[in-house]
Amino acid sequence: MRRTTRIGLGAALALSISAAAAFADTIKIAFIDPLSGPFAATGEQGLAQYRFAAEELVNRKGGVLGGKMFEIVPFDNKISPKESLIQLQVAIDQGIRFIAQGNSSGVANALTDAINKHNRRNPDNRVLFLNYSAVDPALTNDKCNFWHFRFDANADIKMDALTDIIQQDESIKKVYIIGQDYSFGKAVAAAAVRFLNEKRPDIEIVGNELHPIGKVKDFTPYARKIVASGADAVITGNWGSDMLNLGRAILDNGFTGPIYTYYAAADGITAAFGEAGDGSLKLVGEGQLNPPVSARADAYVTAFKKKYPNKDIGQPRIANVIEMLARAIEKAGSDTDIVAIAKALEGMEHDALFGGKVYMRPQDHQAIQDVHVLAHTNDGITHDFDNSGYGLKVEKTVRMAGMDSPTTCRMKRP
Repeated sequence: MRRTTRIGLGAALALSISAAAAFADTIKIAFIDPLSGPFAATGEQGLAQYRFAAEELVNRKGGVLGGKMFEIVPFDNKISPKESLIQLQVAIDQGIRFIAQGNSSGVANALTDAINKHNRRNPDNRVLFLNYSAVDPALTNDKCNFWHFRFDANADIKMDALTDIIQQDESIKKVYIIGQDYSFGKAVAAAAVRFLNEKRPDIEIVGNELHPIGKVKDFTPYARKIVASGADAVITGNWGSDMLNLGRAILDNGFTGPIYTYYAAADGITAAFGEAGDGSLKLVGEGQLNPPVSARADAYVTAFKKKYPNKDIGQPRIANVIEMLARAIEKAGSDTDIVAIAKALEGMEHDALFGGKVYMRPQDHQAIQDVHVLAHTNDGITHDFDNSGYGLKVEKTVRMAGMDSPTTCRMKRP
């Protein structure tokens, strides 16, 4: 029988130590979002954007803390809060300290509660929640906590911008509100009613309904109700397949007014609407791709498309998450001192890759930034979505939207 020599053991030990050192030099970020099921396209887009941002904005520049690289580790939550909690525990068990999630405020509400509880019970093993897209206002209001940071504008801030546009359009007399039946959809509806009543009390809300999330295959009955109501405009917070299927049904049934949305772009949605969405689809969001705000932003999108020809920069704020986290880790001088990293994020002002500034408001950890109302069009598009020739063009910008917006957050700090 062959015996391992002392030299062989030494070499094996050296390789083991080297591998351990390499592992230690990687700062892992858990990406917990849908990678299967009806919203898989949205999750896959986000994952690609996170991996690209980590590589281009951090790793290619030498990493942080003298050479530690970012690594994005995907976890499929199947858009289920219960599954998300399972994946969160798996990530924590793997020693991951940073949790990124964005699709579904229902999931975000479950995660923020679990992370807050975990950090109270495990002060030596705390984690940070990087919320890049879940916009239920409650997350930075009554449910706020020190460990949660939201990098997207919340639903109220976005609705404030959308209703500014509606307020100026005197042809709009009737509005139909429709959304997904969970916390985010309810928040969108409530904000729409409140802001319309404040800004245009003459507008009649002719419909306000919710539908099951991810379960409606044919939105024709909803579309027929919308057309029959005589609505001049539609407001919806739908995303993923629910946005695509609702929007197509509305247009296919002859609706010609504007459809004001939160997430009606990329993930196959832009190509599916194509010419039919031109002049109809309006979207509220952050980041400007058309025209590019800088040569750096233009080069970033071009490089992303070269690496991922069938994906898009549909969520520009992901670049902000990565760059701001890297800055916070450098300022803290540690990738494990979560309290110090969180304190470094609080109050941070950051020049966003896709234009404007981002200010992480200390009192509630809500990112304040420019919010745009954008139009689905093929006119003047430098960077399209879905290789369709259609993209989003800025029509109106609200600078540092929500800077003075109220919050009920009463944050307890460690």
